[in-house]
Amino acid sequence: MPEIRLEHVTKHWGKFYAVDDLNLVIEDNAFVTLLGPSGCGKTTTLRMIAGLETPTSGRITIGDQVVFDSDQGINVPANKRKVGFLFQNYALWPNMTVYQNIAFGLSNIREELPEYNFEAKNAARLAQILERPEEVVKVLEECRDKKGGLDGKKAVIKLIDAFTISQYTAKKLLGFHLEQKPDLSGRIQALKAQVESAKAAGMTDDFQLIKNGKPASSLRKLTKEEIDLAVRRVSRIVKISMFMDRYPAELSGGQQQRVAIARTLAPEPTVLFMDEPLSNLDAKLRLEMRYELQRLHVETGSTFVYVTHDQMEAMTLATQICLINNGVLQQYDAPLTVYGKPENLFVADFVGNPSINFVEAKGVQKGDAVELTVFGGRKAVFHPNGKLDLAAWFAQRDREADQKAAELKEKAAQKGYVEKGNKDEVFRYHIARVDEIDESLLEEPVLTNEDLVLGIRPEFISIADGTVEGEIYGAMPTGMESTIKIRLDDFLLTGVVFGSTLFTIGTRVKLRIEGDGILLFDRRSGRRIASGSLELLG
Repeated sequence: MPEIRLEHVTKHWGKFYAVDDLNLVIEDNAFVTLLGPSGCGKTTTLRMIAGLETPTSGRITIGDQVVFDSDQGINVPANKRKVGFLFQNYALWPNMTVYQNIAFGLSNIREELPEYNFEAKNAARLAQILERPEEVVKVLEECRDKKGGLDGKKAVIKLIDAFTISQYTAKKLLGFHLEQKPDLSGRIQALKAQVESAKAAGMTDDFQLIKNGKPASSLRKLTKEEIDLAVRRVSRIVKISMFMDRYPAELSGGQQQRVAIARTLAPEPTVLFMDEPLSNLDAKLRLEMRYELQRLHVETGSTFVYVTHDQMEAMTLATQICLINNGVLQQYDAPLTVYGKPENLFVADFVGNPSINFVEAKGVQKGDAVELTVFGGRKAVFHPNGKLDLAAWFAQRDREADQKAAELKEKAAQKGYVEKGNKDEVFRYHIARVDEIDESLLEEPVLTNEDLVLGIRPEFISIADGTVEGEIYGAMPTGMESTIKIRLDDFLLTGVVFGSTLFTIGTRVKLRIEGDGILLFDRRSGRRIASGSLELLG
């Protein structure tokens, strides 16, 4: 499977930038989720890679083929990129059976393909199966009806799956009536003789014809045999072999989704794109289908690119998460890295359920630690996990900001430049309070290098043996765990307590922050400075 590379890809309509200077490498056999809020540019990114949308500028490469390059005028159409696309609404033909829906796209393929002697290939496979007649009889005995008769339709499906053959070969095998234990020696010899005769005429070991001393190929469509083998192969993968004669209206939502997946997999695409394919399913079925997609990724060995706004879906499915906001790439990392080490305030807020707690702080570095004032007057100390020099960090931040401003100025001077109307801003995080404040009415504060923000995941809040007293403000038990709201002065913190403990609103608790996964952010730029532990002093 190929690597996908996006270089400075931009898509804008007028002043609205759906995707802004995106650089991304999707590695071979990866499962990448494009994650972000509605309208952030993730579906546009997917459609540009697939060829359904034309970028304004940039370069896209799939494997060793450049499929789009604005400078060279290259734009390979979608049907030539060998990618599969799975849509949100399944898009199944209601007047076609499951089999016909899966086979429909295959019947339209016309390309340079090897030429095979399918008669010889099937004869060789039948001879191989007939040499073990007891295995066939065992399969047929499983297809008896209540009266002891043989269910031919069920037997064909069973034979297809048991011996990985087409329905045409399965019907021929069924016609031999092996359940009656006939003498097969003559039939096997005839089949082998057919194979030897074909090989003498010129054929490779895998039954490809030889012409002029070379394996032959031609511009052709797939044969019925090839189409049937492909349909049966994918139906086994997604476990819908028994539904081949049904119509979409006769299937559940999950079954329809499996059919859509099978149809996408049938042409063996190099990359499989999925645009929120589970959003129409109920919660329980979505969970089941996530496991199925994980299994599919392993079994097919394909590269999966998956669009979702559901961060739980992204966390559980992906090998890499590509988090986008306002058309700009925010972070591209493994799921646990995105969760534990978010690059900025937006990433920290978007990933995680329950959401992260943000706490504004004033702080200065004293030695290896940062002394903080939090919650409107309480003291705390942040201990970074590694060496930290705040002054050097802020200096580097300012240099990068100046460099970015200079690059933007240079870009703006170029011909054809269009100024971005949907401006990029530092994420406005939410501070939970007992009495909520309409922050839109407040004046923008003048920020200094002492203005910091702490990010505290709910699992790091402990209500046992702490040094600071708080109050249970709300509790939602779910059986395995409880999500609680803790009031500390006029602020609210969300915590997660594992176990089936019942909490009474108003109960006083001793609060502490544990673990070394506490995040320290720069309030001005919104970027993460460091991870570490936090000590509340009272």
